[in-house]
Amino acid sequence: MKRAVVWFRRDLRLSDNTALAQALRAADEVVPVFVLDPSILESKSTGSRRVAFLLGCLKSLQNNLEHIGSELILRYGDPAEVLPEVLQATDANEIHWNNDYEGYARKRDQAVRQACQQSEVSVNVHEDQCLCEPGSILKDDGAPYVVFTPFSRKWKDLYADQPRPRPGSLKKSWSLKGDPIPEPDDLGHGIRINLPETGEKAAKARLDQFIKDSIATYDQDRDFPDLDRTSRLSADLRFGSIGPRTVHAAAAKAYAKGGAVSRGAEIFISELIWRDFYKHILFHYPHVESGAFRQEYDALEWENDKELFQAWCEGRTGFPIVDAAMRQLNSTGWMHNRLRMIVASFLTKDLLIDWRWGERYFMDKLLDGDLAANNGGWQWAAGTGTDAQPYFRIFNPYSQAKKFDPEGKFIEKWVGETDPSTYHPIVDHSIQRQKALALYKKLKN
Repeated sequence: MKRAVVWFRRDLRLSDNTALAQALRAADEVVPVFVLDPSILESKSTGSRRVAFLLGCLKSLQNNLEHIGSELILRYGDPAEVLPEVLQATDANEIHWNNDYEGYARKRDQAVRQACQQSEVSVNVHEDQCLCEPGSILKDDGAPYVVFTPFSRKWKDLYADQPRPRPGSLKKSWSLKGDPIPEPDDLGHGIRINLPETGEKAAKARLDQFIKDSIATYDQDRDFPDLDRTSRLSADLRFGSIGPRTVHAAAAKAYAKGGAVSRGAEIFISELIWRDFYKHILFHYPHVESGAFRQEYDALEWENDKELFQAWCEGRTGFPIVDAAMRQLNSTGWMHNRLRMIVASFLTKDLLIDWRWGERYFMDKLLDGDLAANNGGWQWAAGTGTDAQPYFRIFNPYSQAKKFDPEGKFIEKWVGETDPSTYHPIVDHSIQRQKALALYKKLKN
């Protein structure tokens, strides 16, 4: 009998899972494995809230596997050491996993590949995290795109909806047992917020609800945080409790209905293309993990006032929309996308603080916390990323609040006070705007 290990990572689902589907085609039996990697769990960029969300997804995956006659083998340790042991203990002669594009993941996967090949195990790596894999969308001269609009056009020319298989049953005859799934506190990652429901069933329910209630008006409503009309699928996509092809297929089906629904679906699909775009940027330009995409911007002379930064973190800036957004993040682990742009612009161009400080804070607090998307968003706001002329984009927090929270409902919910006279701004926006422009112009000159 031919047996294969499937190494689950950021794909914690049974449906629409390329590695699992390919392993089922290649082998008579698959062994589902997840490795809790101490290098990740102990990293400064690993937020405790994401660890808790991950563990919830693992419990769901375990239940779903048991429902179809299988079991999740959980292990703690270095994957390059753990996985060869599991392969040997289960007498499996091949391993399948879905690709990841972050710097640590690429080094880890190469170490696992070498360890498995030394044991004469067949290594099979599949593309699953993106709708169009990195390297598949290139200019005519073979160079990667660094501007979103032409990338998006090429993406739309190339992408074709793909089948989304779901295994009916998984045979299990091996005797190896997995470790119990720990609680966050067991891993030193206790949290104080209520998590949304985790797992594949919950993610699919969120998608269905979004398509039913919100996609028809998504183009009109997505920027208004008090309406809560976004999909709330970012954490599910981050951990793979839902697949991007499943999400795209649902949006494409809505698009086919025509009329206003098509416009909303088109804008939502564009967000999925942005998700691919930033993963492609990370893949082709790995230096963005630690510095500016446009490396000359690493020389920006940020002021980096620690007291101002702390006020921003705690939602005490005296700018209502900024404070409401930061308090939403601190309380829930999530922030509306429009607000992410507002608070990032405020930190970098009003407080003149290095975007990497904000990026790290977001990675500590966010449930989704996807490196590529978070990094790309911060560099877009800071003007250090892929935009051609980005430095003069400075959001006015007052006009942004007036435009996107016109009745002050979001601010009232999170700050509790809408009377402008009660606020004491920690900086003068008009003065800081001029200082920001001077900061960037000095570098350019």
